[in-house]
This record gives sequence, C-alpha cells and structure tokens, in this order.
Amino acid sequence: MQWLIEETTLSLLPIFLKLDGRPGLIVGAGNVALEKIGSLLPTGIRLRVIAPEAGAEIRQLAAEGKLEWLERAFDVADIEGNFIVIAATDNPELNATIFREASSRGILSNSVDDPPHCDFYFGSIVRRGDLQIAISTAGESPAVAQNLRREIDEQLPGDLGPWLKEIGKLRREILATHPPGEERKALLHRLAKRRFLQPVNTHYAKAGSIDVGKVYLVGAGPGDPDLLTVKAQRLIQFSDVILHDDLVPQAVLDLARPGAEIVNVGKRCGTKSITQEEINGLMADHARAGGSVVRLKCGDPLVFGRAAEEMSSLNDAGIPFEVVPGITAAFAAAAAIPCSLTDRASASNVIFSTGHHAKSHNLSPVPELEDATRVVYMPGRDLSLLALEWLQEGLPPDFPCAIVSHAAQPDQRVVHTTLARLGDAKPTLAPSLLLAGRALQRYADNRINTRQQVEVTA
Repeated sequence: MQWLIEETTLSLLPIFLKLDGRPGLIVGAGNVALEKIGSLLPTGIRLRVIAPEAGAEIRQLAAEGKLEWLERAFDVADIEGNFIVIAATDNPELNATIFREASSRGILSNSVDDPPHCDFYFGSIVRRGDLQIAISTAGESPAVAQNLRREIDEQLPGDLGPWLKEIGKLRREILATHPPGEERKALLHRLAKRRFLQPVNTHYAKAGSIDVGKVYLVGAGPGDPDLLTVKAQRLIQFSDVILHDDLVPQAVLDLARPGAEIVNVGKRCGTKSITQEEINGLMADHARAGGSVVRLKCGDPLVFGRAAEEMSSLNDAGIPFEVVPGITAAFAAAAAIPCSLTDRASASNVIFSTGHHAKSHNLSPVPELEDATRVVYMPGRDLSLLALEWLQEGLPPDFPCAIVSHAAQPDQRVVHTTLARLGDAKPTLAPSLLLAGRALQRYADNRINTRQQVEVTA
C-alpha cells in the first residue's frame, strides 16, 4: 500500500462537480474566458465575469441574463463567497495572484494555461446526453486531449444519450422492485451491457470488418432500429458515406457517426430526383476516393431493391462490395399480424412479387413458371426427384439453379448448376437452401467480388 501511495502522489483524481446554482467567478472577458464560459454555463452555475472590457458574445450573454458582467477591474475581495474561480486575463502575474488568493481561502481555482497555478484542469469533453467522457493530460498537452476527444467522438454511437435515459429509467424501476443482492447487481450489469466503440476505417482479414474503398449494400430492415442486424448497425455507425433510400427512417440514420456524409438517393412515388446511373456513379466515386460506403436500402437489399443493377455496376467498375442482409418487409408484416408464412396446415410455398417490372423486362412465354425465383428451404441431399417434378411442370432444362450451404457463414459454399444437372449436384453440408430462377443467370459466371466458395456444375 505504501508503494501505491508513493506512485500515485502526483496523480489527479477525476471527479464531476455539481455546479448548478453555485456561485462562480471568471476574471477576464476575452476569447480564453469565453471558451471557459461555454464549458461552465450548461452546468447551471451562477456565473459572474469581472473585466473592464468584454467581447460582443459575453456582452450578449450578460444582456440575456445568462451571466453577470461587472465592467471594472478585479479586486481581491471579489473572490469571497465563490465555489470556483477562473483566472483568464492576459496578465500572468495577475492570474497567479488570483490563484493564490483563492487557494488561501479554500476555493478551487484555475489559472488558464498555467498548470502550476491550478487546483483543477478543464478536460476535453465528449458528450452524448447525460454521458460525459472527460480527458485530461494534467496540463501537459491540451492539443493531445483535443485530438483524443475527436477520435472518441467519431467512434461513439450517436444514440447513447436517449439510450442512457432509458437505462436510467429501467435501473430505477429495478432498484424499487428488486431486493439488494447479487441477482439485482447482475441484472443491472446485463441491462448496461453494450459495445460502445469500434475501430473506424481499419483493414481486417476477418469477415465483418469495415474496409475503405469498399461499398456495402446494407439492409435497413422494415424501419425499427432494433431490427437492424448487428453488422448493419456497426457499418452505419462507422462508415464514411451513407447513400440511403428515401424511406429509411431518421431513427436509423441517426446512428451514423458525426462527420459522416449522408445523402438521400431515394426515388418515391414515381418522382426521380436522381437516376440509378447517378447512384451507381456516387457509390463508385466515394469508394475510389478511399471511403467506406454504405448503400442503405429498406428491408433486404436483394428483395426488390434494384441491387442487381448496382452489383452489376460495381462489378463493371471493379469496386469491391459486400451484401449485408436485412429483414424484408414481408417478414415484418407477417410478424405484425402475426401469422406464419409457412403454416404447415395451409402453406408450403412462398412467392415474392412486385407490381412493377423494369421497362426492359421481357416476360417469359410461361410467366407463371419462369417469372419467379424459387427458394426451397431444407431441399435434402438428393435433388433428383425435385428436379424431375419441376421439369414435368414445364420448366426448361437450362433453368438456373444454385445450392447455398451455410449462408452468410465463414464456410459459405455456393454450387451453380441448371435444372437438367440438379440431380447430379454433389450433396452440400446442412443447412442449405436451393434457389432457382432466371434472376440467378447473371451471377452464375460473374464472381469477381464474392468471398464465397463457388462451384459450377456443367
């Protein structure tokens, strides 16, 4: 213990003072004093400023009644009765005198930019509502503290203020309804558990990193921020650029980090303020400039989100991209009812459709068969019988098929084939899904930007 005391004798004790309603004094009314006033006024302190002259901002604050300005020179008697005193004049000797007089009276004092004459230092503050992170270098380098503050501010989620309010409300309810003990303590810790900081623009080999010069096609889900995937939330919070659909709600966009460029590229009710070609160009330009780009789409990017055109454009431009799935609106709607889309008593198929086709879309001669993408969950290891059934329905032998094993996992594997060769496909590891449809055709041979293992059955 003696060693610990000796080692920490010169250390500072970080504390947060309650200044609401307490008297405080600032001597000086220049730019340095104005900076300290900006830090102090939000605390509710009763602030008095003494100086023969004052800048326009301080005069305005005095006129609004937010502080009291005494237009005269400082007198030692002015120190009496204050809780804290700040010396912010351009006269070092006067500042030192103010510090000594305040300290002799047991009043906390700070002489700006003069560490030996300070009882405390102003930290660089990161704020999110009631959450405050204060950084101090003990006066060694305020610039270091400011740079660190900026880095933390960039990485700290923007929703922490409201989130903390809700946590505080729940905490008070728990304290009122649960008896003291380890169980209550564990519950409070679980309530507060959350990942707060993530690295920005760093390159990782592992899946889930945020890479510069890359585009992420991200599903925003049906609108509730709580229904975002963890990966989607992380990408939104730490990307450099967000190009979002018009219907993405503000609550989701509020998750973006301070300083991120947020651009609405939506097209709604037939009104097109931006063309698809322009969106494609924005994605490529921002990625080439070295940014991490999130193309944020409502629901799931691959369900009626024009992802086909965007992925094709990115492939043509040689821009790496990644698709991050989201909860599509159909699933959210079913949950709202609630009903099962695959009720065993009444439904063994799900067909997704839209009321709009691209103008260039050529309908198949047998649209009820070929103008749809089929998704088969748990297709089994032997697909011969299913292939025969589809051929007998009238689907052509060259109908594109793909078997996806361990979708979205590190060992994901995709086997591309056709309906005629589906029965010959090698068994894949469960869980697997079978996808079939003309929509798969354009991707069967275009795999330059995918990480997955891909095989083609001729």
